[in-house]
Amino acid sequence: MTEGNRHGKNLRTVLNGDMIRTVFSDRARTNLLKKQEQIVISWLVQRIPSFITSNMLTAIGFFGNMIVASSFILASSFNRSFLLFGLLGFIIGWFGDSLDGRLAYYRNKPRKKYGFTLDITIDWISIILIGLAYIVYAKGKWELFGYGFVVMYGWEMIIALIRYKITGNYSIDSGKMGPTEVRIIIGLIMIAEVLLPGSLTYSAGLVVVVLFIVNIIDTRHLLRVADAIDKQELKEKT
Repeated sequence: MTEGNRHGKNLRTVLNGDMIRTVFSDRARTNLLKKQEQIVISWLVQRIPSFITSNMLTAIGFFGNMIVASSFILASSFNRSFLLFGLLGFIIGWFGDSLDGRLAYYRNKPRKKYGFTLDITIDWISIILIGLAYIVYAKGKWELFGYGFVVMYGWEMIIALIRYKITGNYSIDSGKMGPTEVRIIIGLIMIAEVLLPGSLTYSAGLVVVVLFIVNIIDTRHLLRVADAIDKQELKEKT
């Protein structure tokens, strides 16, 4: 490799690093696919047409979630193969949900409080609708897993908000698991249901149990952190 090519490669590496730091400056990610996801998002935000706004991307993400919900209803009414339609919904949902805030930071037009409020609201409405759609698809007592998923995901959102309040750091990840990993897991479960009818029921139950355990662990950790902060503040006062 010539000196010029080596210098060009190093320059691109620095620019890519700077781009990632700019686009993700408001949050720290810990999810398993963090590196790959940040590279893809940093590449995409540079190619989004100027007429597309962050709000439009949020709407696109919500539309993707509605496709996921619709896939359960269509599968219930016609054929379970319609569950595969939900995979497209997850892709569209990831695109809009992942790029709306990142685009604002790339264009140096972040609206932190507005974007934070809008994202939380849209995410919660989306989870409720997907949970309800699962209830339509499921039969009998297995409908409870749809309710359980909504409750567990809502608990996870509350944990994220509490963490933000206590530490000042907002994170959408729970350890190595983030929204992208959750989408992939649920997508694989939906594929398995098409190939092995009935497997979705047991998989949904497993997901609810895992979310419950993760939420318990995260809550206990936050309680320890909050207790330490309270003791430190009380010590400083006295």
